[in-house]
Amino acid sequence: MEQLKSRVEAVLFITARAVTAEEIANILDEEHETVEEALLELIVDYSARDGALEIDDENGYILQVKEEHMDLIELLCPVDLKPAVIRTLSVIALKEPIRQTVLKDLRGSTAYEHVQELVEKGLVSKHRDKNGRSFNLKTTPKFAEYFKIKGDTRSLAKILEIRV
Repeated sequence: MEQLKSRVEAVLFITARAVTAEEIANILDEEHETVEEALLELIVDYSARDGALEIDDENGYILQVKEEHMDLIELLCPVDLKPAVIRTLSVIALKEPIRQTVLKDLRGSTAYEHVQELVEKGLVSKHRDKNGRSFNLKTTPKFAEYFKIKGDTRSLAKILEIRV
């Protein structure tokens, strides 16, 4: 059973999404009931050790960081960006440095909220422009690190043949 528990744990770690016991059984070519038993033992193991991880079984099974440690996740891994925010970020990245007023013209007034979220997550920096009326926006090293981009975004745009 220990071997199966380790394999089930590996599946939960690798998938990084909620999966059913049936899916795990299919992946491991094991009986559904045996996988269910291993999952229950894993849940007990994780809750007994009082660590930072837990297995949630609300909508399938998922290995996740406990709620009390989510501040670290937000600090280190800017996840769960909404598609509209990602589109705003891509405009900033491809046209940087870009004035916030120009971004607003391109993306609409919700761009202000998007910029605030991106600044909070450390993906974009915001500095007053020379006349003090608007802000200049640029991506940060954390952006490049998060998206695994080497070089500047202008080079990336040329590679992708995008006119900026």
